[in-house]
Amino acid sequence: MGKGNHLVEIYNSLFKHFGPQHWWPGETPFEVIIGAILTQNTSWDNVEKAIASLKESGRFTPHGLYNTQADILARLIKSSGYFNIKAKRLRNFLSFLFNEYGGDLGRMLKEDGLVLRHRLLDVNGIGPETADSILLYAAEYPIFVVDAYTKRIFSRHGYIPADATYHQIQELFMKSLSGDTYLYNEYHALIVRVGKELCKKNPFCSDCPIEYDLYKPRKNVTVNVKCQSSKFK
Repeated sequence: MGKGNHLVEIYNSLFKHFGPQHWWPGETPFEVIIGAILTQNTSWDNVEKAIASLKESGRFTPHGLYNTQADILARLIKSSGYFNIKAKRLRNFLSFLFNEYGGDLGRMLKEDGLVLRHRLLDVNGIGPETADSILLYAAEYPIFVVDAYTKRIFSRHGYIPADATYHQIQELFMKSLSGDTYLYNEYHALIVRVGKELCKKNPFCSDCPIEYDLYKPRKNVTVNVKCQSSKFK
């Protein structure tokens, strides 16, 4: 059995064990994008506090944040850590949004996915993981998001070398799985769940649903992909 079928089985095992993750936790595409930028090098709890602060300020719209000075923005997102750097990254994204799309987020999100990805990667402070998170979770474009948990878990299980690049890992998943937005969404969220709770620096392997018998041949492998209408529509 090839790696592709194993990746499908691992997904099924994780989905059965944890259930749907309802990720990304944002009320609007704009909130998802801001969260994707703020979550770099910090916990989601800290991001939630920063977003709550932005909302309480009455500035939490593209125009509102675009017209907010960097020092004020930095104070509002202080709980996210590296707040001065992240304020600059937010400002860089907002400048991109207004310069390229006239501040129209809907227009940006309707852009061709690969074109938008290329443009986002040219924005200072937005790397592949952040760009792909924006594409998958805000634009609902089918692209697999890779993070440190993905690399840790799947290198430990022998699917990728420890020095595999972001795009090598992404290619493995996207060649092995159907190009389904919901599947990519759930799989990434489930990987994060395993990484946070079980596959730590000192892993809890005995509690992990990724069992060694996944390497044995099985029949009738299916994927738990469910139809889901966009919550933003």
